[in-house]
Amino acid sequence: MKQPTLVVLAAGMGSRFGGLKQMTPVDNSGNSILHYSIYDACQAGFGKVVFVIKHAIEEDFRKITAGLEKYIDVAYAYQETDMLPQGFSVPEDRVKPWGTGHAVLCAKDEIDGPFTVINSDDFYGRGTYLTIADFLREPRAENEHAMVGYLLRNALTENGSVARGVCETRDGLLTRVTERTKIYKRGDDAAFTEDGEHFEPLSGDTLVSMNFWGYQPSMLQELERMFPRFLQENLPTNPIKCEFYLPGATDALIQSGKAVVRMLTTDETWYGVTYREDLASVQANIAAMHENGLYPEILFD
Repeated sequence: MKQPTLVVLAAGMGSRFGGLKQMTPVDNSGNSILHYSIYDACQAGFGKVVFVIKHAIEEDFRKITAGLEKYIDVAYAYQETDMLPQGFSVPEDRVKPWGTGHAVLCAKDEIDGPFTVINSDDFYGRGTYLTIADFLREPRAENEHAMVGYLLRNALTENGSVARGVCETRDGLLTRVTERTKIYKRGDDAAFTEDGEHFEPLSGDTLVSMNFWGYQPSMLQELERMFPRFLQENLPTNPIKCEFYLPGATDALIQSGKAVVRMLTTDETWYGVTYREDLASVQANIAAMHENGLYPEILFD
């Protein structure tokens, strides 16, 4: 089987963090979370990485990814607001990107086999890459995809709310993902709110999506089919802010019976810099992993 491709979504700016967090060093050698993602993907047997970026950050972004081509095939794709299907134009005053589903579409010319999609600023852990790579290397039906879910207790921050997709499963399949945009840590458990006043509890054992997806190539054709319909339905009512999200598109395929998504799990702990205050904790945990021998002293020699 062909080595899977890793698609890294890196076009977004971290507004809550206060800067381009994809480039923030998390160790003494100047490596970012992005470098650890690529290192772990290499260890898991991925053969290619496609970075989806904006032209505006290309010069700076290529500086931090320089040299990676010695370890893995590297390609770049670009997500811009004017990259729309024929017959559509950018609404006046539209600045916001078109979402993660659109970002993957922007990378389609660089993908020629099974692929995984991740966020550039999330530390997922080696085991997660191994799990999804094993799935993608096995012969599958063209509409059989996968997601690696995290225990909610392993995917929270002490410094504020997070957005997570709460997963529902049946017989090892993902049946629904419900986005909860304001989840707060409560000891080993959590609670979410919709209005900022009333809270509903969530068990720490709840499986949540961290946008770690594994797809067959047919997903690209599905996204290409769905995006124009999304624009037709949403541009009239929300032209400035509507976004074509990858989880929403995947969920729609599940509900329509056009796709099955295997629910894989991991015991790994997620680390990320959702807020600037998270950075010190991420750095400390990565330093501990080096001390325990999970990573070499120099990540890329």
